[in-house]
Amino acid sequence: MQEMRYRTGKGGAKVRRGAITGVVVVLTLTALLGLMGFLAAGSLAGTGSTSMTSASVSLHKTKLGLILVNSKGHTLYLFRKDRNDKSACSGSCARFWPPLLSRGKPTAGPGVKPSLLGTTRRSNGSLQVTYNKHPLYAYSVDKQVGQTQGEGAFAFGAKWYAVSARGTAVVKAPATTTTTTTGCAYPPCP
Repeated sequence: MQEMRYRTGKGGAKVRRGAITGVVVVLTLTALLGLMGFLAAGSLAGTGSTSMTSASVSLHKTKLGLILVNSKGHTLYLFRKDRNDKSACSGSCARFWPPLLSRGKPTAGPGVKPSLLGTTRRSNGSLQVTYNKHPLYAYSVDKQVGQTQGEGAFAFGAKWYAVSARGTAVVKAPATTTTTTTGCAYPPCP
């Protein structure tokens, strides 16, 4: 059987030796884990296409023509459900369609009209970049420069469109077929 050793603490109370050392170790480990969690959360918060820096908007030639792109060359979209310069996309919508956020005034690349660039305050207080009063979004499925997989998609209650240099929706024209008739039902015709 192990003998318990005690010492007299403040106020004459008996304190088991080693108990204080154990408490100090637990508190130290808790503080270290908390610090590591804080640092990890901070490093993750700055990742992704919605990082909070001064955003830049440029033009890129795609199969849809010249469209707006973010600093990574990813297509920027407008959401038809947005009204009065305000975003209608949050929560799971914003996870699929990340808003283009900025800490300061956004930068206009070549061909982009600085007078059409602006920002709007989102419900969480962050600033979202706008172009011609349309809040701008990337699409999480577009992984490479120039991809436009979100074009014309119906999601979260409305359609999504790439944005032109004029600040309007790029509506992809449906493929048309032309049929010509010669007036002759069966060849050979005169």
